[in-house]
Amino acid sequence: MNVDYVLFLGKETLMTAAYLLAPILGAGLLVGLTVGIFQAVTQINEMTLSFIPKIAVVGFVLILLIPWFLDVLLNFTQEIYNQIPNMIE
Repeated sequence: MNVDYVLFLGKETLMTAAYLLAPILGAGLLVGLTVGIFQAVTQINEMTLSFIPKIAVVGFVLILLIPWFLDVLLNFTQEIYNQIPNMIE
């Protein structure tokens, strides 16, 4: 296993993690921004008003996208296992 292969493997791992986390973080960002604008307009400063909708939306996105997450992770894992013979030089 050489340095180029380790860098390739690290890059692919980070890209897969970012690919999986983007929908969750995006949904949390949109809900947080929406609630923040609502709080600024109405001058309601309640902490649970920002926390509960974010938790609910992130949980909903997780439940909704679990099949896609598992498919991406399965493909990544299979690709890593298929690369095992290339590690031995």
